[in-house]
Amino acid sequence: MVSLLGEAPHKLPADLMRRSLASLELQQLTVVAGCGGGRAVAEPLGRLLQYSARLVLDADALNRLAEDPWLQELLRQRATHQQPTVITPHPLEAARLLGTDTGQIQSNRLAAATEIAARLNCCVVLKGSGTVIAMNGHTPCINTTGNGLLATGGTGDVLAGLTGARLARHGDAWRAACDAVWLHGQAADQWPQELALTASRLAHRLR
Repeated sequence: MVSLLGEAPHKLPADLMRRSLASLELQQLTVVAGCGGGRAVAEPLGRLLQYSARLVLDADALNRLAEDPWLQELLRQRATHQQPTVITPHPLEAARLLGTDTGQIQSNRLAAATEIAARLNCCVVLKGSGTVIAMNGHTPCINTTGNGLLATGGTGDVLAGLTGARLARHGDAWRAACDAVWLHGQAADQWPQELALTASRLAHRLR
């Protein structure tokens, strides 16, 4: 799935999601890619990496990225073109990006996130207990909000969308990642005990 952000909702035409990718002015848009759709994301991913003004990659997009050195090189080049990018891997996706296993990732999450950021020249959000945010030129940080409720299916997609919304707002990958991760975790920390946390409810709470 590709989500498009960066314009006020009332300015978006009703048929936006029915348009072909080639018809979209990616140079003006914030794109969130990979949240569903499986391997189908592989086909547009090269174009998204080359032209999207601001980009968040999650899930299926990260798995395709791990398989393709050309896509990895396109990602590295985005920083030199002032195209901010945030990727949001969980430990298994991070392991695929580094060609290792989840045990190695979890044994030193700070080092793993920092290495991915250095290799791919982007902002990395390594999800999990104590989500790590890393980016070249910044001291890595460990987020202090959040709890086990965020293990619920779909909440990672919500984080990717929230990160995209923050990135669309001010265009700073580091700030967008830090803000989104903190707010995402805070929402879980403040969640009413009597109400089951679902991805849709979490997204509504974060609007």
